[in-house]
Amino acid sequence: MKLGCIQFKVATGDVEKNYARVNELVREAHAKGAKLVVLPEMWNSSYALKKLDVLADPNGERAKKFLSELAKELGIHIVGGSVSTKKGDKFYNTMLVFNKDGEQVGEYDKAHLFRLMDEHLYLAAGSGQNNFKLGDLDAAGVICYDIRFPEWLRLHALNGAKVIFVSAQWPTPRIDHWKTLLQARAIENQCFIVAVNRTSHKPENFNGNSMVIEPWGEVLWTGDAEEELAIVDVDFDKVDEVRKKIPVYDDRRPELYQDILKN
Repeated sequence: MKLGCIQFKVATGDVEKNYARVNELVREAHAKGAKLVVLPEMWNSSYALKKLDVLADPNGERAKKFLSELAKELGIHIVGGSVSTKKGDKFYNTMLVFNKDGEQVGEYDKAHLFRLMDEHLYLAAGSGQNNFKLGDLDAAGVICYDIRFPEWLRLHALNGAKVIFVSAQWPTPRIDHWKTLLQARAIENQCFIVAVNRTSHKPENFNGNSMVIEPWGEVLWTGDAEEELAIVDVDFDKVDEVRKKIPVYDDRRPELYQDILKN
């Protein structure tokens, strides 16, 4: 399957500009043969957290309509990164996923809030998992800081995911952590990791380095520090091949881990 990884400069606080840019880039990815596209984290508003009362999408309705119509028109799956949403009286960082028929198959509120960017002061944490199907593909999606919690990604893999999509706004100073953690999550879960980070306008400090990693940990593509639309051809059948060679899932001993999971 050809994946379109859309790494772009999210304009902080400029929702209209971001919608226009995503529309342009998704159409470009489709024109280049992508059957599935992936967007970065909080692409509608970015981290203008103090302005969420104005910028956040009520119940995600605008983003849902936009992504659903785009997916159906183009006949492509869209892992819609995440957008800032308002649900009731709370704000969330919400991933939305649509299949090629325009049907919503996933919605996930970021479970682990990143204190260094004050998420916990403005956003509410989700608690639901995010496993979904795109055609015959068993998949899952998480957001940025989630990758520092291996048990969270393992849970999604145990629930059948052969690919875990990661949408992010991961800052430049810790970009080496980003690369190492993503490779580790791919290797330990014997699945593909498709991770799309944002780039930024100065003085914001986000430098892309989006990645597609196969189950052995081999990096199939890494973005640079600028805007980039990459088309990466992925054979998801490789997951079964790797899991047969090293049967990690058969050799797990969950009874030994229960005390850890209780703490």
